[in-house]
Amino acid sequence: MKKILIASFDMEVGGVERSLISMLENFDYSNYEVDLMLYRHQGDFMNLIPNQVNLLPEVPKYTTFRKSISELIKEKSFAIGAARLLAKGNADMLGKLKNMTEPGYYQMQLMWRYAIPFLPILEKQYDVAISYLWPHDFVAKKVKAKKKVAWIHTDYSTVETDIKMDLIVWNEFNYIVAVSEACKQSFIKKYPSLANKVLVIENITSPEFIRKMADEEINNPMVIDKRFKLVTVARLSHAKGIDNAVRALKLLKEKGYRDIAWYVVGYGGDEEMIKELIAENELEDSFILLGKKLNPYPFIKQADLYVQPSRYEGKAVTVTEAMVLGKPILITDYSTASSQIDNGMNGIICDLSITGISDGIEKLYHNKQLREKIINNNLRKDHNNKFEIEKLYKKLHEHGQVLENFQAKGVI
Repeated sequence: MKKILIASFDMEVGGVERSLISMLENFDYSNYEVDLMLYRHQGDFMNLIPNQVNLLPEVPKYTTFRKSISELIKEKSFAIGAARLLAKGNADMLGKLKNMTEPGYYQMQLMWRYAIPFLPILEKQYDVAISYLWPHDFVAKKVKAKKKVAWIHTDYSTVETDIKMDLIVWNEFNYIVAVSEACKQSFIKKYPSLANKVLVIENITSPEFIRKMADEEINNPMVIDKRFKLVTVARLSHAKGIDNAVRALKLLKEKGYRDIAWYVVGYGGDEEMIKELIAENELEDSFILLGKKLNPYPFIKQADLYVQPSRYEGKAVTVTEAMVLGKPILITDYSTASSQIDNGMNGIICDLSITGISDGIEKLYHNKQLREKIINNNLRKDHNNKFEIEKLYKKLHEHGQVLENFQAKGVI
């Protein structure tokens, strides 16, 4: 039985974490022994981890990556605290110098680079180690495995990082898994030397689970709201473009669309900024932040239109989930959008701008026939893709077969 390690940060509510749970639910535990390494045992999805998975104990030094610097000082984690401070200082300096939109990614790179000497090695030997969420330094540097796999969930052409520093880590991996073909191509464009390592394994979707959860009775203010309801499920961050959504709704209100309400399920670092933006635009009664929800599906079910206003994505899990629930969908034209939406068939792709979002909503608001066409197309499609995990098994088997052939020939 092959020994597999899967590493990620935690089980907070998010698209990456939902996709990880889906993969774990579909793993072949008769042939694979799976250990799960979470840097911190927290998050509402913790109780969704399948019983067959062996959750490794928390390692105190790895829990530091979700803690504030002040917490680290209180805990006397001085070396890692100093690494965090140095990373932040250097990232802020370079961010201003290069006019970076999001220096946070570069800061994460530096944080791991400076902290890695102070972090312990995982002693167990694995056949395969999977790093499910960037940065991948832990599996690259601190795990012993015959084969290493890194997952990518975003459009790396839009992520501002130090490419040379990145390549040092990426080159430690045998395979790099992208969640869509467009995600793969954007990655290769940034890192052409890694092209031969990259394969596509889409996020696994369970339509039965999504539909069952969508029928759960919860306290949902959307049920009694008779307005035309937009829903977005996303982290409140620059990448997800919720600030643009607020401004797009303001444009619609200025055009006279008083019966549109926009609900957002999610949380994140930009929450206070978005709340201020809502207040500035006097949209408190129509742009409604619902916060973190363990089960977002009843809210999607109540939507007249699902909107993904992102600046960039790999392949949005929530868009696929909205398709499963038969919703008309509007997404912005981020670079990987066409890999998820067949424009005009199972959704609409609008210009990635405030005006583009506003115009796209206006178009679908008026065109009931187009909405019904998209709904019917989404309901007819079979969204079950459990077979995707077979691609991973195939790669693992290929590696094992090569070793067996070498052993049979006396090479090793």
